Amino acid sequence: MGLGKTITLIALHLRRQEQPHLAGPTLVIAPASLLGTWTAEVARFAPATPVRRHHGPDRTLDLLEHDAMVITTYGTLRRDHEQLAQIPWSLIAADEAQHLKNPHASTTKTVAAVPARARVALTGTPMENSLAELWSILDWTNPGLLGPLQRFRTRYARPIETGADPAAADRLAAITRPFLLRRRKCDPGIAPELPPKTDTDHTVPLTREQASLYEAVVREALDRIQRLEPAQRRRLVLALLTSLKQICNHPAHYGKEDPARARLTGRSGKLALLDELLDVILAENKATLVFSQYTAMARLLQQHLAHRNIPTLFLHGTTPVRQREHMVAAFQDGQAPVFLLSLKAAGTGLTLTRAEHVIHYDRWWNPAVEDQASDRAHRIGQTRPVQIHRVTAEGTLEEAIANLLQTKRTLAETVLTHGPAALTRLTDTELADLVRLR
Repeated sequence: MGLGKTITLIALHLRRQEQPHLAGPTLVIAPASLLGTWTAEVARFAPATPVRRHHGPDRTLDLLEHDAMVITTYGTLRRDHEQLAQIPWSLIAADEAQHLKNPHASTTKTVAAVPARARVALTGTPMENSLAELWSILDWTNPGLLGPLQRFRTRYARPIETGADPAAADRLAAITRPFLLRRRKCDPGIAPELPPKTDTDHTVPLTREQASLYEAVVREALDRIQRLEPAQRRRLVLALLTSLKQICNHPAHYGKEDPARARLTGRSGKLALLDELLDVILAENKATLVFSQYTAMARLLQQHLAHRNIPTLFLHGTTPVRQREHMVAAFQDGQAPVFLLSLKAAGTGLTLTRAEHVIHYDRWWNPAVEDQASDRAHRIGQTRPVQIHRVTAEGTLEEAIANLLQTKRTLAETVLTHGPAALTRLTDTELADLVRLR
């Protein structure tokens, strides 16, 4: 979000060092993409503080300084949790704490097993889907504050999410307010210099090839679904939803075509729009981020832009940490005007304020995730207006879901809470109406 969570945590670490009963090392757990950011920010704002980067094959915590800040990743912590648990941490901070949103996940349990005198969760989206995620994060920072999960669901989550008890939200806010420091860009004095952000929804038609594929896949899947047992039906519905989103992106994405050999132009309405947008953006000598939830689709875009002689960078989940840092620096320095990004790998934490445009090539189930990705460009440090482009295939599942999230609150809450899995519970008739080509 770019609202100062990093510098606030550094200031807290320094303040604790001034008090003997609180002094000691701080452990920061962050996504791999943010290791470089944390290291640089500590060096910038607390140059006298020793900083250790606990990641990679040569990592060690030998001779750890008493006032050090140690930066590690969630993956490294899972592997080294026994070693890390032996250190008397003054403070543990979980950056992008939505990694702890599932109380039953191994990451959440492992992080909770590392003791510290204090815990801080840093996140711009403490609740992406349901209130249970907020419970999980707060139960890590303040164990027992909201009681057991089942009781929390009964007292707060269900009444709030269904609208059955409007006062439940006020009661929950009263309990959590002393433990939350919330900043929003619109708050007075927080980011008065932040330039405006404009959101534009682009609805594009399918090509004839896309439409034929879409209808054929729907027809075949609906025919099979009627004859399946519930467990098999759920799997097929999820596969159908994925296939339709891939077709909306590009037939080559659905067909798993080799990027180096696939013919890409003239086959996708989305790709045609992307070309149009880039022609305008590049003609104005501006830069853009292009997000996709699918690495395979981003690879196709990378190949397509290479054929157009447009320099690009591409960051995805398997990009090595050092290479990610070099890519971010290269983009910020103007070495490439287009940065292709995996939504889940690069949708949080990075600062990419050189971009004046953000293009969401495909749509996520939860708008909060898209907003987090857009904030890579629209954040403190940005000096120019930012244009957000969301691309949706006309008359398809994508448009139906987008309309659902905007207009039908009850169903939208179901989708936001459970994602595509919620749609597996639709009847055959409801499913057919959702996915049919309009």
